[in-house]
Amino acid sequence: MKPLQGIKVLDLSRVLAGPWCTQLLADLGAEVIKIERPGVGDDTRHWGPPWFGDGEDRVAAYFLSCNRGKRSAAIDFAQPDGANLVRRLADQADVVVENFKVGGLRKFGLDAETLRKANPRLIYASITGFGQDGPYADRAGYDFIIQGMGGMMSVTGLPDGEPGGAPMRAGVAIVDLFTGMYTSVSILAALFNRERTGEGATIDMALFDTQIAVMANQASNALVSGRDPPRQGNTHPNIVPYQPFDAADQPIIIAVGNDRQFGRLASICGHEEWITDPRFATNEARVANRSELVPLVAQSIATRPAAEWLEALEKSGIPAGPINRLTQALEDVQIQHRQMVRAIAGVPQVGSPVRIDGERTDAELPPPKLGQHTAQVLDDLRLQSAEIDRLKAAGIVG
Repeated sequence: MKPLQGIKVLDLSRVLAGPWCTQLLADLGAEVIKIERPGVGDDTRHWGPPWFGDGEDRVAAYFLSCNRGKRSAAIDFAQPDGANLVRRLADQADVVVENFKVGGLRKFGLDAETLRKANPRLIYASITGFGQDGPYADRAGYDFIIQGMGGMMSVTGLPDGEPGGAPMRAGVAIVDLFTGMYTSVSILAALFNRERTGEGATIDMALFDTQIAVMANQASNALVSGRDPPRQGNTHPNIVPYQPFDAADQPIIIAVGNDRQFGRLASICGHEEWITDPRFATNEARVANRSELVPLVAQSIATRPAAEWLEALEKSGIPAGPINRLTQALEDVQIQHRQMVRAIAGVPQVGSPVRIDGERTDAELPPPKLGQHTAQVLDDLRLQSAEIDRLKAAGIVG
Protein backbone atom coordinates (compact mmCIF):
# COMPACT_ATOMS: atom_id res chain seq x y z
CA MET A 1 0.00 0.00 0.00
CA LYS A 2 1.49 3.31 -1.06
CA PRO A 3 1.52 6.25 1.39
CA LEU A 4 -1.13 8.32 -0.42
CA GLN A 5 -3.44 5.49 -1.43
CA GLY A 6 -7.03 6.68 -0.93
CA ILE A 7 -6.19 10.35 -1.55
CA LYS A 8 -7.95 11.87 -4.58
CA VAL A 9 -6.30 14.77 -6.42
CA LEU A 10 -8.07 16.96 -8.97
CA ASP A 11 -5.41 18.37 -11.28
CA LEU A 12 -6.45 21.56 -13.10
CA SER A 13 -2.85 22.49 -13.88
CA ARG A 14 -0.90 22.32 -17.10
CA VAL A 15 2.63 22.70 -18.51
CA LEU A 16 5.21 21.81 -15.80
CA ALA A 17 5.10 23.11 -12.21
CA GLY A 18 1.61 21.82 -11.41
CA PRO A 19 1.91 18.56 -13.36
CA TRP A 20 5.30 17.88 -11.72
CA CYS A 21 3.64 18.25 -8.32
CA THR A 22 0.72 15.97 -9.17
CA GLN A 23 2.95 13.36 -10.80
CA LEU A 24 4.86 13.05 -7.53
CA LEU A 25 1.56 12.67 -5.65
CA ALA A 26 0.54 9.96 -8.15
CA ASP A 27 3.87 8.19 -7.64
CA LEU A 28 3.15 8.19 -3.91
CA GLY A 29 -0.18 6.48 -4.51
CA ALA A 30 -2.73 9.26 -4.92
CA GLU A 31 -5.50 8.97 -7.52
CA VAL A 32 -4.95 11.94 -9.83
CA ILE A 33 -7.64 13.11 -12.27
CA LYS A 34 -6.19 15.48 -14.85
CA ILE A 35 -8.81 17.85 -16.32
CA GLU A 36 -7.96 18.87 -19.90
CA ARG A 37 -9.65 20.96 -22.56
CA PRO A 38 -11.43 18.74 -25.11
CA GLY A 39 -9.62 18.48 -28.42
CA VAL A 40 -6.54 20.36 -27.18
CA GLY A 41 -5.43 19.18 -23.77
CA ASP A 42 -2.35 20.26 -21.86
CA ASP A 43 -0.19 22.65 -23.93
CA THR A 44 2.82 20.37 -23.55
CA ARG A 45 1.12 17.61 -25.53
CA HIS A 46 2.09 19.73 -28.55
CA TRP A 47 5.59 20.83 -27.48
CA GLY A 48 7.51 18.66 -29.92
CA PRO A 49 9.59 17.38 -31.51
CA PRO A 50 10.58 14.84 -30.38
CA TRP A 51 7.30 12.92 -30.55
CA PHE A 52 6.20 9.58 -29.15
CA GLY A 53 3.69 7.53 -31.10
CA ASP A 54 1.99 8.16 -34.41
CA GLY A 55 -1.17 9.66 -35.83
CA GLU A 56 -3.83 10.74 -33.32
CA ASP A 57 -1.87 9.16 -30.49
CA ARG A 58 1.25 11.23 -31.19
CA VAL A 59 2.35 13.20 -28.12
CA ALA A 60 5.37 15.33 -27.30
CA ALA A 61 8.10 13.78 -25.16
CA TYR A 62 7.79 16.83 -22.90
CA PHE A 63 4.28 15.78 -21.84
CA LEU A 64 5.49 12.28 -21.00
CA SER A 65 8.00 13.67 -18.50
CA CYS A 66 5.44 14.91 -15.97
CA ASN A 67 2.11 13.16 -16.40
CA ARG A 68 2.43 9.47 -15.53
CA GLY A 69 0.04 7.95 -13.03
CA LYS A 70 -2.90 10.18 -13.98
CA ARG A 71 -6.34 9.72 -15.51
CA SER A 72 -7.26 12.26 -18.18
CA ALA A 73 -10.81 13.63 -18.32
CA ALA A 74 -11.57 16.04 -21.16
CA ILE A 75 -14.03 18.57 -19.70
CA ASP A 76 -14.55 22.14 -20.89
CA PHE A 77 -15.16 24.05 -17.67
CA ALA A 78 -15.43 27.34 -19.58
CA GLN A 79 -19.01 26.16 -20.19
CA PRO A 80 -21.38 26.15 -17.18
CA ASP A 81 -22.20 22.45 -17.40
CA GLY A 82 -18.49 21.61 -17.58
CA ALA A 83 -17.71 23.81 -14.58
CA ASN A 84 -20.50 22.08 -12.68
CA LEU A 85 -18.93 18.68 -13.42
CA VAL A 86 -15.55 19.85 -12.13
CA ARG A 87 -17.16 21.29 -8.98
CA ARG A 88 -18.79 17.92 -8.35
CA LEU A 89 -15.42 16.23 -8.74
CA ALA A 90 -13.91 18.76 -6.30
CA ASP A 91 -16.59 17.86 -3.77
CA GLN A 92 -15.17 14.31 -3.79
CA ALA A 93 -11.52 15.35 -3.84
CA ASP A 94 -8.94 15.73 -1.10
CA VAL A 95 -6.68 18.04 -3.12
CA VAL A 96 -7.06 20.51 -6.00
CA VAL A 97 -3.98 21.80 -7.82
CA GLU A 98 -4.26 24.68 -10.31
CA ASN A 99 -1.92 27.17 -11.98
CA PHE A 100 -4.19 29.75 -13.57
CA LYS A 101 -3.61 33.49 -13.23
CA VAL A 102 -4.79 35.03 -9.95
CA GLY A 103 -8.59 35.02 -9.91
CA GLY A 104 -8.76 33.20 -13.24
CA LEU A 105 -10.97 30.39 -11.94
CA ARG A 106 -13.38 32.54 -9.93
CA LYS A 107 -15.71 33.16 -12.87
CA PHE A 108 -16.17 29.39 -13.22
CA GLY A 109 -16.81 28.86 -9.51
CA LEU A 110 -13.60 26.87 -9.27
CA ASP A 111 -11.68 29.20 -6.94
CA ALA A 112 -10.46 28.20 -3.51
CA GLU A 113 -13.15 30.08 -1.60
CA THR A 114 -16.02 28.49 -3.51
CA LEU A 115 -14.68 24.94 -3.53
CA ARG A 116 -13.55 24.97 0.11
CA LYS A 117 -16.91 26.33 1.24
CA ALA A 118 -18.54 23.28 -0.33
CA ASN A 119 -15.78 20.92 0.85
CA PRO A 120 -14.08 22.27 4.03
CA ARG A 121 -11.62 19.35 4.09
CA LEU A 122 -10.29 20.28 0.65
CA ILE A 123 -6.65 21.28 0.24
CA TYR A 124 -6.48 23.81 -2.60
CA ALA A 125 -3.03 24.60 -4.01
CA SER A 126 -2.54 27.51 -6.40
CA ILE A 127 0.68 27.97 -8.38
CA THR A 128 1.28 31.36 -10.00
CA GLY A 129 4.24 33.38 -11.18
CA PHE A 130 4.22 35.88 -8.34
CA GLY A 131 1.69 34.77 -5.75
CA GLN A 132 -1.84 35.78 -4.87
CA ASP A 133 -0.94 39.29 -3.69
CA GLY A 134 1.62 42.03 -4.21
CA PRO A 135 2.35 44.46 -7.05
CA TYR A 136 3.16 41.66 -9.53
CA ALA A 137 0.25 39.36 -8.65
CA ASP A 138 -1.54 39.89 -11.96
CA ARG A 139 1.52 39.15 -14.09
CA ALA A 140 1.96 35.88 -15.93
CA GLY A 141 5.02 33.96 -14.78
CA TYR A 142 7.27 31.80 -16.92
CA ASP A 143 10.30 29.88 -15.74
CA PHE A 144 12.74 31.65 -18.08
CA ILE A 145 11.58 35.10 -16.98
CA ILE A 146 11.67 34.13 -13.31
CA GLN A 147 15.22 32.79 -13.66
CA GLY A 148 16.18 36.21 -14.98
CA MET A 149 14.27 38.22 -12.37
CA GLY A 150 15.26 35.99 -9.44
CA GLY A 151 19.03 36.15 -9.88
CA MET A 152 19.61 32.62 -11.19
CA MET A 153 20.90 33.79 -14.54
CA SER A 154 23.16 36.37 -12.89
CA VAL A 155 25.20 33.56 -11.29
CA THR A 156 24.95 31.05 -14.16
CA GLY A 157 27.29 31.15 -17.14
CA LEU A 158 30.84 32.21 -17.88
CA PRO A 159 32.23 35.36 -16.25
CA ASP A 160 32.14 38.71 -17.99
CA GLY A 161 35.20 39.19 -20.17
CA GLU A 162 35.53 35.52 -21.10
CA PRO A 163 34.46 34.31 -24.57
CA GLY A 164 30.75 33.56 -24.35
CA GLY A 165 30.49 35.29 -20.99
CA ALA A 166 26.86 36.29 -20.36
CA PRO A 167 23.95 35.45 -18.06
CA MET A 168 22.63 31.96 -18.80
CA ARG A 169 19.49 30.08 -17.83
CA ALA A 170 19.66 26.58 -16.38
CA GLY A 171 19.31 23.78 -18.92
CA VAL A 172 15.99 22.61 -17.46
CA ALA A 173 13.07 24.65 -16.08
CA ILE A 174 14.50 24.56 -12.59
CA VAL A 175 12.01 27.06 -11.11
CA ASP A 176 8.99 25.12 -12.35
CA LEU A 177 10.43 21.87 -11.04
CA PHE A 178 11.30 23.24 -7.61
CA THR A 179 7.91 24.95 -7.33
CA GLY A 180 6.24 21.64 -8.11
CA MET A 181 8.31 19.97 -5.41
CA TYR A 182 7.62 22.68 -2.81
CA THR A 183 3.90 22.48 -3.65
CA SER A 184 3.82 18.73 -3.15
CA VAL A 185 5.61 19.08 0.20
CA SER A 186 3.10 21.74 1.25
CA ILE A 187 0.20 19.48 0.26
CA LEU A 188 1.64 16.60 2.29
CA ALA A 189 2.00 18.89 5.32
CA ALA A 190 -1.59 20.09 4.87
CA LEU A 191 -2.85 16.49 4.63
CA PHE A 192 -1.01 15.66 7.86
CA ASN A 193 -2.48 18.70 9.59
CA ARG A 194 -5.97 17.80 8.34
CA GLU A 195 -5.70 14.53 10.22
CA ARG A 196 -5.36 16.54 13.41
CA THR A 197 -7.84 19.36 12.74
CA GLY A 198 -10.27 18.05 10.14
CA GLU A 199 -9.74 21.24 8.14
CA GLY A 200 -8.32 21.66 4.67
CA ALA A 201 -6.02 24.48 3.60
CA THR A 202 -5.37 27.02 0.86
CA ILE A 203 -1.79 26.93 -0.44
CA ASP A 204 -0.28 29.90 -2.30
CA MET A 205 2.88 29.00 -4.23
CA ALA A 206 4.81 31.49 -6.40
CA LEU A 207 7.57 30.78 -8.90
CA PHE A 208 9.33 34.02 -7.95
CA ASP A 209 9.32 33.11 -4.25
CA THR A 210 10.69 29.68 -5.08
CA GLN A 211 13.47 31.08 -7.25
CA ILE A 212 14.64 33.37 -4.44
CA ALA A 213 14.47 30.49 -1.94
CA VAL A 214 16.54 28.08 -4.03
CA MET A 215 19.32 30.62 -4.55
CA ALA A 216 20.42 29.12 -1.24
CA ASN A 217 24.08 29.87 -0.42
CA GLN A 218 24.30 32.46 -3.21
CA ALA A 219 21.46 34.48 -1.69
CA SER A 220 23.04 34.10 1.75
CA ASN A 221 26.38 35.27 0.34
CA ALA A 222 24.69 38.37 -1.05
CA LEU A 223 22.82 39.12 2.18
CA VAL A 224 25.95 38.75 4.34
CA SER A 225 28.42 40.51 2.04
CA GLY A 226 26.12 43.11 0.49
CA ARG A 227 27.66 42.28 -2.89
CA ASP A 228 26.37 40.49 -5.96
CA PRO A 229 27.93 37.05 -6.44
CA PRO A 230 29.68 36.93 -9.81
CA ARG A 231 29.16 34.37 -12.53
CA GLN A 232 31.94 31.83 -12.16
CA GLY A 233 31.23 29.32 -14.88
CA ASN A 234 31.95 25.87 -13.44
CA THR A 235 33.81 27.04 -10.35
CA HIS A 236 32.38 27.38 -6.84
CA PRO A 237 32.14 30.70 -4.97
CA ASN A 238 32.96 29.16 -1.58
CA ILE A 239 35.13 26.08 -2.20
CA VAL A 240 38.46 25.55 -4.04
CA PRO A 241 39.31 23.37 -5.96
CA TYR A 242 35.78 22.53 -7.00
CA GLN A 243 35.55 22.50 -10.80
CA PRO A 244 36.38 20.63 -14.00
CA PHE A 245 39.99 19.93 -14.93
CA ASP A 246 41.30 18.67 -18.27
CA ALA A 247 42.90 15.26 -17.92
CA ALA A 248 45.14 14.07 -20.75
CA ASP A 249 42.15 12.79 -22.78
CA GLN A 250 38.98 14.41 -21.43
CA PRO A 251 37.72 16.67 -18.63
CA ILE A 252 36.76 15.43 -15.17
CA ILE A 253 35.19 17.16 -12.18
CA ILE A 254 37.08 17.32 -8.90
CA ALA A 255 35.07 18.55 -5.92
CA VAL A 256 37.25 19.03 -2.83
CA GLY A 257 34.95 19.66 0.12
CA ASN A 258 37.35 20.08 3.04
CA ASP A 259 40.99 20.43 4.02
CA ARG A 260 41.47 16.67 4.56
CA GLN A 261 40.37 15.94 1.02
CA PHE A 262 42.67 18.65 -0.28
CA GLY A 263 45.59 17.05 1.54
CA ARG A 264 44.87 13.73 -0.15
CA LEU A 265 44.56 15.48 -3.55
CA ALA A 266 47.94 17.14 -3.00
CA SER A 267 49.47 13.75 -2.23
CA ILE A 268 48.15 11.94 -5.31
CA CYS A 269 49.20 14.91 -7.44
CA GLY A 270 52.72 14.49 -6.05
CA HIS A 271 52.77 17.90 -4.38
CA GLU A 272 52.57 17.34 -0.64
CA GLU A 273 54.13 20.79 -0.15
CA TRP A 274 50.69 22.25 -0.99
CA ILE A 275 49.39 20.85 2.31
CA THR A 276 51.51 23.17 4.44
CA ASP A 277 51.73 26.08 2.00
CA PRO A 278 49.95 28.95 3.82
CA ARG A 279 48.32 29.97 0.52
CA PHE A 280 46.55 26.62 0.25
CA ALA A 281 46.44 25.06 3.74
CA THR A 282 42.82 26.06 4.46
CA ASN A 283 39.77 26.45 2.26
CA GLU A 284 39.62 30.16 3.12
CA ALA A 285 43.20 30.52 1.89
CA ARG A 286 42.49 28.50 -1.23
CA VAL A 287 39.51 30.69 -2.10
CA ALA A 288 41.66 33.80 -1.63
CA ASN A 289 44.46 32.29 -3.75
CA ARG A 290 42.31 30.52 -6.33
CA SER A 291 44.22 32.06 -9.25
CA GLU A 292 47.50 30.59 -7.95
CA LEU A 293 46.29 27.12 -6.96
CA VAL A 294 44.00 26.18 -9.86
CA PRO A 295 46.73 26.37 -12.56
CA LEU A 296 48.97 24.15 -10.43
CA VAL A 297 46.26 21.52 -10.02
CA ALA A 298 45.37 21.79 -13.73
CA GLN A 299 49.00 21.24 -14.73
CA SER A 300 49.14 18.06 -12.66
CA ILE A 301 45.78 16.64 -13.85
CA ALA A 302 46.77 17.15 -17.50
CA THR A 303 49.56 14.56 -17.18
CA ARG A 304 47.36 11.44 -16.94
CA PRO A 305 44.19 10.05 -18.58
CA ALA A 306 40.82 10.61 -16.96
CA ALA A 307 40.29 6.95 -16.04
CA GLU A 308 43.53 6.84 -14.04
CA TRP A 309 42.66 9.99 -12.17
CA LEU A 310 39.10 8.87 -11.40
CA GLU A 311 40.37 5.56 -10.01
CA ALA A 312 43.00 7.28 -7.87
CA LEU A 313 40.58 9.94 -6.65
CA GLU A 314 37.96 7.35 -5.71
CA LYS A 315 40.50 5.29 -3.77
CA SER A 316 41.55 8.45 -1.91
CA GLY A 317 37.97 9.38 -1.04
CA ILE A 318 37.99 12.56 -3.11
CA PRO A 319 34.66 13.30 -4.86
CA ALA A 320 35.18 13.23 -8.62
CA GLY A 321 33.38 12.17 -11.78
CA PRO A 322 33.16 12.43 -15.55
CA ILE A 323 31.11 14.96 -17.51
CA ASN A 324 28.57 12.78 -19.27
CA ARG A 325 26.24 13.53 -22.12
CA LEU A 326 22.63 12.89 -21.10
CA THR A 327 22.41 9.66 -23.06
CA GLN A 328 25.54 8.45 -21.26
CA ALA A 329 24.01 9.34 -17.90
CA LEU A 330 20.81 7.46 -18.72
CA GLU A 331 22.88 4.40 -19.63
CA ASP A 332 25.16 4.59 -16.58
CA VAL A 333 25.47 1.27 -14.75
CA GLN A 334 24.36 2.84 -11.46
CA ILE A 335 21.26 4.36 -13.03
CA GLN A 336 20.47 1.01 -14.66
CA HIS A 337 20.98 -0.81 -11.36
CA ARG A 338 18.63 1.63 -9.60
CA GLN A 339 16.09 1.14 -12.41
CA MET A 340 15.73 4.86 -12.91
CA VAL A 341 14.99 4.31 -16.61
CA ARG A 342 11.95 2.20 -17.32
CA ALA A 343 8.93 1.83 -19.58
CA ILE A 344 5.29 1.87 -18.52
CA ALA A 345 3.07 0.16 -21.10
CA GLY A 346 5.82 0.79 -23.63
CA VAL A 347 6.17 4.49 -22.80
CA PRO A 348 9.78 5.42 -21.90
CA GLN A 349 10.08 7.08 -18.52
CA VAL A 350 12.62 8.38 -16.03
CA GLY A 351 11.32 6.91 -12.81
CA SER A 352 10.76 8.47 -9.42
CA PRO A 353 13.88 8.76 -7.25
CA VAL A 354 11.78 8.11 -4.12
CA ARG A 355 12.23 4.75 -2.39
CA ILE A 356 10.42 3.89 0.82
CA ASP A 357 11.33 0.72 2.74
CA GLY A 358 13.27 -0.44 -0.28
CA GLU A 359 10.30 -0.11 -2.61
CA ARG A 360 10.13 2.23 -5.60
CA THR A 361 7.14 4.58 -5.60
CA ASP A 362 6.60 4.90 -9.37
CA ALA A 363 3.00 5.08 -10.54
CA GLU A 364 2.06 2.21 -12.81
CA LEU A 365 -0.22 4.17 -15.17
CA PRO A 366 1.46 5.59 -18.29
CA PRO A 367 0.90 9.24 -19.21
CA PRO A 368 -2.71 9.30 -20.44
CA LYS A 369 -4.10 9.98 -23.88
CA LEU A 370 -6.28 13.07 -24.02
CA GLY A 371 -9.69 12.21 -22.56
CA GLN A 372 -8.72 8.56 -22.15
CA HIS A 373 -10.56 8.28 -18.84
CA THR A 374 -13.42 10.74 -19.33
CA ALA A 375 -16.02 7.96 -19.32
CA GLN A 376 -14.63 6.47 -16.10
CA VAL A 377 -14.57 9.84 -14.37
CA LEU A 378 -18.13 10.65 -15.41
CA ASP A 379 -19.22 7.21 -14.28
CA ASP A 380 -17.79 8.06 -10.84
CA LEU A 381 -20.29 10.95 -10.80
CA ARG A 382 -23.11 8.50 -11.64
CA LEU A 383 -24.22 10.40 -14.72
CA GLN A 384 -26.91 8.81 -16.85
CA SER A 385 -25.93 7.75 -20.35
CA ALA A 386 -28.39 10.21 -21.90
CA GLU A 387 -26.76 13.05 -19.98
CA ILE A 388 -23.30 11.95 -21.07
CA ASP A 389 -24.46 11.85 -24.69
CA ARG A 390 -25.82 15.38 -24.35
CA LEU A 391 -22.54 16.66 -22.89
CA LYS A 392 -20.55 15.01 -25.70
CA ALA A 393 -22.83 16.46 -28.38
CA ALA A 394 -22.39 19.92 -26.89
CA GLY A 395 -18.59 19.56 -26.83
CA ILE A 396 -18.49 19.91 -23.07
CA VAL A 397 -16.76 16.55 -22.60
CA GLY A 398 -14.57 14.59 -24.95
